[in-house]
Amino acid sequence: MALAAVRRALLAHLRVPVARPAAAAAAAAVSVPAARRLLSSTTEEAKGSFLDKGEVADRVVSVVKNFQKVEPAKVTPTAHFQKDLGLDSLDTVEIVMAFEEEFGFEIPDNEADKIDSIKTAVEFIASSSSKIRTYTKFQFVIPV
Repeated sequence: MALAAVRRALLAHLRVPVARPAAAAAAAAVSVPAARRLLSSTTEEAKGSFLDKGEVADRVVSVVKNFQKVEPAKVTPTAHFQKDLGLDSLDTVEIVMAFEEEFGFEIPDNEADKIDSIKTAVEFIASSSSKIRTYTKFQFVIPV
């Protein structure tokens, strides 16, 4: 207890001059609104971009071609998983999981059950990308 009192007394009377480096002084001179604009301003790429249907189709075809139970030569943009590619329901679930991993979002079970072809997968993912954005850079926002 006595040490705490001595410490407080020393700190109350002891002043240590702190020199600001030029960069810190310049940063301190920036106003809050200017800093907010600087940190939250982004390019179109940084804001995120919606997935183009052609890009989605290419990525979906690529995922299906890379699936180990599929012959890549049989994969077409309209291929049905069971009828054209010979996959069973478990394989279809695995492909849907691969789509989730490729596109970075979860496909709800009720929607995943409807995905039975490359065409339906592309349509679902492209329509979902209007709600889900992919981000390529970070965006900093300072709360007001």
